[in-house]
Amino acid sequence: MRVEIWSDIACPWCYVGKARFEKALAAFPHREDVEVVHRSFELDPGRAKGDVESVLTMLTRKYGMSEAQAEAGEDNLGAQAAAEGLDYRTRGRDHGNTFDMHRLLHLAKERGRQDELIQALYRANFAEERSVFAEGDERLVELATGAGLDAAEVRAVLADPEAYADAVREDEREAAELGANGFPFFVLDRKYGVSGAQPAEVFAQALGQAWGERAPLKLVDQGDAEACGPDGCAVPPRG
Repeated sequence: MRVEIWSDIACPWCYVGKARFEKALAAFPHREDVEVVHRSFELDPGRAKGDVESVLTMLTRKYGMSEAQAEAGEDNLGAQAAAEGLDYRTRGRDHGNTFDMHRLLHLAKERGRQDELIQALYRANFAEERSVFAEGDERLVELATGAGLDAAEVRAVLADPEAYADAVREDEREAAELGANGFPFFVLDRKYGVSGAQPAEVFAQALGQAWGERAPLKLVDQGDAEACGPDGCAVPPRG
């Protein structure tokens, strides 16, 4: 069974939702038969690379909150993250363009290190003091190599703005086609969708339902044709 997760590194509920989903997945009896794939979504796709501002400033400007409301929202997110065992800096974080991070996540998928990279990016953005936005490409190279990627490959992707760009846009197009209107967005076997950072119990129920409703394989009977079996291949003698 495949679970696809559309999320953004700048999305705090994606950070929390990933932890809740993983809690449900860890207890799922068929955990080893579940493939998890991270898909790209940008909360702020129009933001230029290098346009970095504080999270509190972004919240007050974009959503018309007062500073006190923005701080209260961050405090609430910090408490929600702590309940899942996650570190979360409620003050001093910044916000910027995540497109290059998504491009690197597609490279990481090809190299079998996607979960390691997304976890490193989440931790750096939400828990660490150093910015993932303000320090430029070398900060991303540091995080990507720490997640097991080759530094030369990472730098090559970052140097070429077209590398994996189509893959990111395709993920975002698919999210729209699937009707995603809240993130994180979880899709189970392309049959069930779960929107938002739901409690672990909701994810557990969705996993069980999707697993139980997998359609058995239907064979088309085309007669007795030669085939190999568990004991090998019986090759008929030449006449």
